[in-house]
Amino acid sequence: MRKRALLATVGLAVTATLAATTQAGAFGSAAGEVLTTGSAGGGTAVAVGDVLSASLPTGTKARIATTQGGSTGITCNTSAFTATVNGNPAAPGTATETVTAHTLSSCTTNIIGATGVQSITVNNLPFSTAVVSGGALTVTAGAAGPIQTTLKINSILGLMTCVYRAASLTATPSNTDNSLTFTDQLFTKASGPGTCPANGYFSAKYGPVLDTSQAGSPAVFVN
Repeated sequence: MRKRALLATVGLAVTATLAATTQAGAFGSAAGEVLTTGSAGGGTAVAVGDVLSASLPTGTKARIATTQGGSTGITCNTSAFTATVNGNPAAPGTATETVTAHTLSSCTTNIIGATGVQSITVNNLPFSTAVVSGGALTVTAGAAGPIQTTLKINSILGLMTCVYRAASLTATPSNTDNSLTFTDQLFTKASGPGTCPANGYFSAKYGPVLDTSQAGSPAVFVN
């Protein structure tokens, strides 16, 4: 009797294990995909082809400083980006996106000799983006050319057109407020008169990042 009871117990354990394994295979791992909506980990996977977007949270600004951590430079009250999801594997993994739009407007400057900002244009879109589980978001150049931004700045000497380039950009995702934060990302002057600053250090927080392809535009989590 003891032998039969032991065998029955083992049989039940094996059956339960097989059932759990089958269920995990049908619904995916507990960690879910790298990008989800609804919640972290067990949320709904963001579909390939979905469009994600974010702007500056209320009360925050995008800044381009002339020195790292400095207060001199350009401040923009409005900025936003749009990206399309290309790949969203199971976590841990790396999700991929294409940045199709990035805008900065309503900008002012306190650079000596500058009297205003006429426009800031992000060139050579689209860019490529990789989001690593538990890590950073990295933006790299696409087929159109390097990551480049053209600044048109009014000055006491006339209009300055300053072109800046970056090798790559890195942002830190947060699931607390579904945001992305760029801090002191280096742009180096590629062309422009000597009155253009030699470097620009870009800082901005975007959030919440929303999946605008889904009803209600739910916030996006990184797993």
